[in-house]
Amino acid sequence: MTATTAAGPTVKTAPKPKLKTSAMIASFADPGQKTTPAPFGHALVKAAQENEKIVGLTADLGKYTDMHIFAKAFPERFFQMGMAEQLLFGAAAGMAQTGVVPFASTYSVFAARRAYDFLCLDAAEPNLNVNIVGGLPGLTTGYGPSHQATEDMAIFRGMPNLTIVDPCDSVDIEQAVPQLAASEGPTYLRLLRGNVPTVLDEYDYTFELGKAKVLRGGNDVVFVSSGLMTMRALQAAKELAAHNVDVAVVHTPTIKPFDAETVLGEINTDRLVVTLENHTVVGGLFETVAAAAARAGVAKRILPVALPDEFLHAGALPTLHERYGLSVDRIVAAVLGAL
Repeated sequence: MTATTAAGPTVKTAPKPKLKTSAMIASFADPGQKTTPAPFGHALVKAAQENEKIVGLTADLGKYTDMHIFAKAFPERFFQMGMAEQLLFGAAAGMAQTGVVPFASTYSVFAARRAYDFLCLDAAEPNLNVNIVGGLPGLTTGYGPSHQATEDMAIFRGMPNLTIVDPCDSVDIEQAVPQLAASEGPTYLRLLRGNVPTVLDEYDYTFELGKAKVLRGGNDVVFVSSGLMTMRALQAAKELAAHNVDVAVVHTPTIKPFDAETVLGEINTDRLVVTLENHTVVGGLFETVAAAAARAGVAKRILPVALPDEFLHAGALPTLHERYGLSVDRIVAAVLGAL
């Protein structure tokens, strides 16, 4: 930048840097952590190469749900519906009715709050293969309540026929996409976008729709987790080992239908049971596990690590995760306090 002074000579000044805040970046990866760029977008392209019936739609959020990668690869099979979520899912249902396999992306808050009736009656009631892809699930943005879908699973769990998947990392997403395309009925994927951590490749893990997996054993505590909180559960388990606490981790990427058999087999012991989820404590994984235990007559105390039943603040993600109990340090403290 050049400025002219009253004395005549020009003075060059450096341009001011553009201020940024992590509240604007939907990333929960730790510094230096192994990540995979846009796993959903690339997985959808791969699936579409093998299945010509797959199409992609979005409501003006292609770039922010990694759908733009599909749009570039298959422009003739991509549909930009504009900022009209009800139209997005109504159109997707119509396509599914003709035998097409649509993946329709928007933010989770818009899918759950704005378009519920269209999804329920247009897709779920006729049991059509409409795949809902919801960005910014739970506390994965610092924008505040307008964009934080902290209650999306609670809203969607009551919808008949709907499958709900809460992936941990890039491995889950890459393996889930083709299975969702091949499944009957509507699905809801809690999308992790951008540079997504790659974690489960170290645990001899394979995603299976409707199945929970034991990632590690432990004699003192059993973590039952979903979504990004499985990553945190594994990290916390390693931290707790330094306190001589042996922790098992059970990953439950499919919330509905829920693999009660595997989970109940792990929690029906004398170990402390802790559920971990990036969702409000109301209506999500904690209550799913508790209900399964009650139906089976398993009398267990279950400690929830979850978001509180309130509208959350805006801010930087690390600060918010620490504040609301999702950080590794807060998980470790909660377990040590309960033992």
